[in-house]
Formats: sequence, C-alpha cells, structure tokens
Amino acid sequence: MLPPSPIIDRCKTDVLSPFAFLAGTKLDLFTELADDPKSAKELAAAISVDPNWLQPLLFALVASGLLIEYEGIFRNSDEADHYLVRGRPHFIGDVGKLFEDLWRGAFLAAESVKAGKPLAAHNYADMSDEAVSRFFLGQHPDALLAGWKLADAVDFTGLRNLVDVGGGSGGLALALCERYPKLRAKIMELPAVTRVANRFIAESPVNERVVAVAADLLEKPLTGNFDVAVIRSLLQVLGPSECQQLLINVRPALSPGATLYIIGQILDDDRKHPENVALFNLIFLSFYENGRAHTETQQRNWLQADGFIDIRREVTSNGLNMMTARVPT
Repeated sequence: MLPPSPIIDRCKTDVLSPFAFLAGTKLDLFTELADDPKSAKELAAAISVDPNWLQPLLFALVASGLLIEYEGIFRNSDEADHYLVRGRPHFIGDVGKLFEDLWRGAFLAAESVKAGKPLAAHNYADMSDEAVSRFFLGQHPDALLAGWKLADAVDFTGLRNLVDVGGGSGGLALALCERYPKLRAKIMELPAVTRVANRFIAESPVNERVVAVAADLLEKPLTGNFDVAVIRSLLQVLGPSECQQLLINVRPALSPGATLYIIGQILDDDRKHPENVALFNLIFLSFYENGRAHTETQQRNWLQADGFIDIRREVTSNGLNMMTARVPT
C-alpha cells in the first residue's frame, strides 16, 4: 500500500488561494461588491465579463474566505470589505503587484541555486527608474499596513522625530504620522527610491511633516537627532557585514534613550521557524546576492556590538516580526 502524501497533495492546491486573491483584486471585484451584494450575473455585467467565466473565480474566492455566498448572492467577507475596497481608509488591494514580483522570484529559486547568483536581481541602485517605481508602487500597500500595525502595537505619543531607514515608498512613516499628529518623519532612501516616496508624500495629508532624503547609509553615517528609528525589510536585503555597517552608521544620529525597531523577516536561531520566514528565503535567493532572512542571534549580536541595550525580539499580536533595542541614556 502506498504511504499517504498529504504535504505533496497540499502543494498542488495551497498556491491557488493567493492566485484567486490576485485575480479578484485585478478585476476589482471587492470594490464592486462593497455596498451592493450581487449575483454572478449582476457582477459580471458590472465589470463587463461573461458570468460563466466569472462564476468559478467567485466560488474560488468563497473557498479562500474572501467572499461569502448565500443563495447565489456574493458579498465581501469582513476582511475583504475592510482592506480590499478601493477608496476605503485601509485599502491595500494593489499589494497584488508586489505579490506578482515576489512570486516571480520564488519561481526562479532552483535556477538561482544552480547559477549561484540571483536571477531576478533587485539592486535598487542599478535598476531602471521604471523597474524601481513598479516595485515600490506594489510595495506601498504593504508598507502602509506595517505602519498601521506598528501604530497599534507601540505608543508613539511623546515622540517627535522619526527616521525611517530604507523606508521605500514611505508608507510606514506616512501611516505613523497620520496616527500621531506631533510626529515628524524623515525617510532615508536611495535616490531612485526617494522619487517614488515623494509621489506618495505629495498625495498625503501629512506631507508637511514627512520628507524623503536621498542617501546611501552603507557609505556614510546618518546625521540628525532622532528619538525613534525604524528599519523595515532592509536588513534582509543585505549581507551580514553590510547589516553591521548599516547599524554602525545609523547609531550616531539616535538621541540618548532613543528606540530602534527592526521589522521584517527574522528567523529563529534554528533557521526553521517561523515557517513563513524560512520559506521567504526562496524569494531572497533570486533577488539578492547576499540578502537573506537573518537570525535573532545575528541581529542581537550586531546591536550589542554597536552599543544598543534592552534588546528583545517579539512577534506582536498583529503579526509584526520585530527586534527592539534602545540607545543608552
């Protein structure tokens, strides 16, 4: 008798739910269903497609938990209604653009291993303006979501000057400044990326309190006087020696007692957990020459070597994988 193969069987279907999500966001189905649940025929008419082609996708989204169906009428789940309806305050439906880019990297993992180099390399200093813009436009919803989550997890009341190191589109800094009206933020990024960030800053109601500054913090130290710093999804882009140098260059601009939050793909020391982080390294293999998800102990050692204290690691209740450290007073 053949042994069971549940893991292999799951591999066949587990990838399909994200593809249903992507198709639903591309067709903007959740916006169409926001205020008016519809039948497949009604929804098909609203987006000008054949209902016989649309219906299987709708039931796939029901199976994925993003839609609810009752007697042939489809409506958004609570989660989809909150995050995937265009025009809502917490809309992140365009994150599918980022997902497509990440998945392309994962598809090339075997080829990158064979070649011994990333075959979908993301070197933001060398990429064309179009490629940088496309990547960070897709990344912006994820950055906003991280900012909203950080604002819920940490009380920034009383803090005044934030530096977002490698802040990408600026979404995290913008989200924090919207929540905390006395907070000002400086986003430090490569020149090509600041051009993207400036577009989002200009459209934000807090644009007078957020600025993007072009800099390469691997080359020269950060200047200023900040009482809080965030490094999100940046250390995983870099190799270990680069991570250490970045922290060395950030440290002089942090005021006594300042807190540093490192958010991203952080591995347990066994390198097997969290499982989603271990799996994310498939993408990094194709994206970065030296970038990988680094372990908690690696990051703890870098911080200790740079004089940080009160170093701790936590996964917040809303899902942020985070290292926290403080500058001595």
